[in-house]
Amino acid sequence: MPKLRCYSIELETPPCLQSIRWDSGSTVGEFDGHSRRVLSCAFKPTRPYRIVTCGEDFLVNFYEGPPFKFKLSQREHTNFVNCVRFSPDGTKFITVGSDKKGILYEGKTGEKIGELSSQGGHQGSIYAVSWSPDSKRVLTVSADKTAKVWEISEDGYGNVIKTLSCPGSGGVDDMLVGCLWQNDQLVTVSLGGVINVFSASDLDKDPLALSGHIKNVSSLSILKSNQNMVLSCSYDGVIVKWIRGVGYSGKLNMKNHAPIKCFAAVENEIILSGFDNKVWKAPLEGGECGVAEHVDVGNQPKDLSVALNTPEIVLVATDTGAVLLNGLKILSSINLGFTVTASAISPDGSEAILGGQDGKVRIYSISGDTLTEEAVLEKHRGAITVIRYSPDVSMFASGDANREAAVWDRSTREVKLNNMLYHTARINCLAWSPDNTMVATGSLDTCVIIYELDKPASARRTIKGAHQGGVYGLAFTDERSIVSSGEDGCVRLWTITP
Repeated sequence: MPKLRCYSIELETPPCLQSIRWDSGSTVGEFDGHSRRVLSCAFKPTRPYRIVTCGEDFLVNFYEGPPFKFKLSQREHTNFVNCVRFSPDGTKFITVGSDKKGILYEGKTGEKIGELSSQGGHQGSIYAVSWSPDSKRVLTVSADKTAKVWEISEDGYGNVIKTLSCPGSGGVDDMLVGCLWQNDQLVTVSLGGVINVFSASDLDKDPLALSGHIKNVSSLSILKSNQNMVLSCSYDGVIVKWIRGVGYSGKLNMKNHAPIKCFAAVENEIILSGFDNKVWKAPLEGGECGVAEHVDVGNQPKDLSVALNTPEIVLVATDTGAVLLNGLKILSSINLGFTVTASAISPDGSEAILGGQDGKVRIYSISGDTLTEEAVLEKHRGAITVIRYSPDVSMFASGDANREAAVWDRSTREVKLNNMLYHTARINCLAWSPDNTMVATGSLDTCVIIYELDKPASARRTIKGAHQGGVYGLAFTDERSIVSSGEDGCVRLWTITP
């Protein structure tokens, strides 16, 4: 008969499930019997077919079919029943719950046949369970931050044969909430989004850790000395180190820095700011963060830029003006009389470019702690969102909230590339190629557009749907590779083909 697929449908009262044929969409049973939210369901993979559900009412409900009808209800748990899974051979199923118990049942009748032993068991809620392919073992994960492998006897009782500890700081984020036994791999997932992969054939082997961001990745930075290392930061304060060709390479641990709004990295230092009016600096030693220090700039930073040749000089844009920093010392805090929305400082620290809410780009010379206005450039028709100097500092590029970008000649202050108007929403970020020949822009419209300066803007290259929800970070790793990040929590590497 056709295979069945179960869909969870949340209703007001009472909670209910429906079983629907995949080929016709017709229902083959309704699963009532729960008085509170259903947390998990499982389908018996062998004939005769059965379905089991469990939930917050401490119940395990058993249904026969098709068409599926309620058969019996078990109340062996004394707290939420978080997960239920049939064994691959269909002879048993197991439920685990917040009462720290695992209970085994006969797969055909739904009658209880045994339990997981309390000796060596979990000390916290058990959130998930998964069977081995041969139906002889199970993997469980818990709020106690451990995973356990259990041997299941023929009579339905389980004993711990190995406790797996996942590396972590020991905080709430290290609680394990999901697991999967796939062939020779045991996979666990923590509340903080870290995936650990163990070897089922060698349980003593250290796990492979996979991780990343779970929030909007708002900024990217690449160190000059190591073009293969990418640093990314997300709104929730997580900074991740990626190695090209390897992938995830660890998180940089900084305290008291969430959430992050502005982020920059130079050779031996990370500079960032959040919503607390503070700018933080932390040394970067061997790919790890040292002790962070901060300075209060008095206003919420909107953007920050580092003078690459003299990285102790930092320009911080605020609502009302700009703040110049030398290390953690405030050189000056200047009210410029307009709302600043974007900023850039030249590598030698002699010039600053500030973009405003009014769409104007203003150029200032820097002498000591003084900013002197040199020019006002008017082309944009929306608030300036990003400004970046070219690597050779002969040009700079700007983008605005009205979806337009512009490339400017620094000496003549004239537009060098016109009609960069191909996004359909606000431009969030831009980046220059190392050889100064290309500019890439990322937008709220989910696209990345790459322009070549020796060609008209219409000869652009577009990466459609680069990041769902919008592109927020861009950086070139070399002349033909670009890294992007976005609202979807992903960091992606693209190759630009000739």
